[in-house]
Amino acid sequence: MPDKFYVIPRENHDSLVRAAYRHRGFDDEEAEAGASFSAYATIHGIRTHNALKALHLDELFGSKTGGCEPKARIDILQKRFDACQTWNANKKLGQAVAGRAMDACIEMADQHGSGTVIVDNAFHYLWGGGYVMDAASRGYYAYTNCTSTLAEVVPFMGKTPTLGTNPHSWGLPTTEAVGFPVVIDWATSVIAMGRVQQLKREGQKLPMDAAVDANGKPTTDPNAAVALLPFAAHKGYGLGLLNEILGAMTGGDLPTDRGLPTKEEGNKNTCNFFFQVIHPEAFDAGAFAHGISQAQNMKAVLKDVLKEGNEDCILPGQIEANFAKRSENNGGLLFSEKELDEFETLAEESGEEPWDRSGFPLAK
Repeated sequence: MPDKFYVIPRENHDSLVRAAYRHRGFDDEEAEAGASFSAYATIHGIRTHNALKALHLDELFGSKTGGCEPKARIDILQKRFDACQTWNANKKLGQAVAGRAMDACIEMADQHGSGTVIVDNAFHYLWGGGYVMDAASRGYYAYTNCTSTLAEVVPFMGKTPTLGTNPHSWGLPTTEAVGFPVVIDWATSVIAMGRVQQLKREGQKLPMDAAVDANGKPTTDPNAAVALLPFAAHKGYGLGLLNEILGAMTGGDLPTDRGLPTKEEGNKNTCNFFFQVIHPEAFDAGAFAHGISQAQNMKAVLKDVLKEGNEDCILPGQIEANFAKRSENNGGLLFSEKELDEFETLAEESGEEPWDRSGFPLAK
């Protein structure tokens, strides 16, 4: 049965989310970053990383526990490189840091062909796919990864969770070719811990080889699951490990300390970010088959991938692009009734008037 959504005006959403962040001590710039990025995720149907998730993460690991510092300022470290910057985010709100970092990468790519920003002392930036999608929609190749807040994933052939779910996100400038940017965005675990909790509530089983119990044995019982397994065995493990090693090179502390209250003086419990943008001209070798352009060649290659027999296949990012069209056609952001209940609670916590739902139509 299709989900039933209500259409909420963008301004209603952004006004409440900004107020919620300001209520927790964040400044106007941070509140705007939190609201606008949450709206961007919602427009594209990313319900797992909307404003409700963002503010819940802040409550659990952020401004209320010392993992995120409202009004923090970013320190850009002095280095000898023109196309690579290293930042100390000082626990600033992740969405504000990530948006600024991607803009900095684009600025460097325009000048040097590529740009990289590496971030230490960071707080969760939510949906990595959103940052690369925005850059790709502006015509650039973009990539980001991060170390996740908690160590919830067991290494390949192991029993103890010592890795984050450590996502990777790529955005490719394919709008001219297919109408939207191709976005490849995934965590390195089979499923997220939130999915485990959802299946527990619904009384359903987990997929095979997705989680382990307290003894490190694979389980399909969500009530017994205490940790996750990497997708594709050694392959997902390798990709998750990559984030940890890059984080270690940057200044990240032990994965098993991350996201938890600091146990000893000198320990760090923060995340690390990595961003990179490459200008499309830097890819162009000028020798495409039949003398066509780069954009024409991308279109031809994707058409070949989806040739006869593959008509039912979809491209990464297509589902999000279709949901964005639905949001646009409905003229607002789409939320379920349960989500509206949570926004009502959020309004009460923030000292704001709850929304009058009577004026919110059902989405088509």
